Amino acid sequence: MASKRNVEDRIMDAALVCVESFGVRRTTLTDVARRAEVSRPTVYRRWPDVTALVADLLTRELRRILLAQEASGGGGDGEAVRARLVRHAAGVARALLAHPLFTRIVDTEPELLATYTFHRLGTSHRAALDIVEPVVAAGQRDGSVRPGDPAVLARYVLVTVQGTVTSRRLFADLLDEDALVGELTTLLDGYLAGDAD
Repeated sequence: MASKRNVEDRIMDAALVCVESFGVRRTTLTDVARRAEVSRPTVYRRWPDVTALVADLLTRELRRILLAQEASGGGGDGEAVRARLVRHAAGVARALLAHPLFTRIVDTEPELLATYTFHRLGTSHRAALDIVEPVVAAGQRDGSVRPGDPAVLARYVLVTVQGTVTSRRLFADLLDEDALVGELTTLLDGYLAGDAD
């Protein structure tokens, strides 16, 4: 018998395929259940609608990206924490810019992100802040990150990465994605350095 976690992952994997193929508005929980090869009540017990399922899916995918960036390695000997944080933030931005789910939503249904862009922090944001805030504090301890409330600095890093990724089309005529991430890197490094250097 499949564990609850395995069933949820199968459902979210199916939702990922459906949303990438058809978009959020044209995906139904019935479509997801069929693709996941589970009953409709199995899906409805966990998520009341597609929007809730997609929110959890976005959180899962962002956590995977964050963990992959975190696991991609620390810095070399003597690398300042700020340099590692900026490199990881750039890696997250690159991964989001290439992720089919995020790009599909940003390109075709950006209004789905409006609540999380303008009104409140979501579960995905909190997962990111749980990783970024302690790193900011560590950078302050090694002197590579400027003084200030680590929660504030971490949130600015998060919002800057989010804004860059969701606004990439505004730069399409000027910068390719590598250059866009390069500008993000410069911005974050300068913001976090302040007078620390």
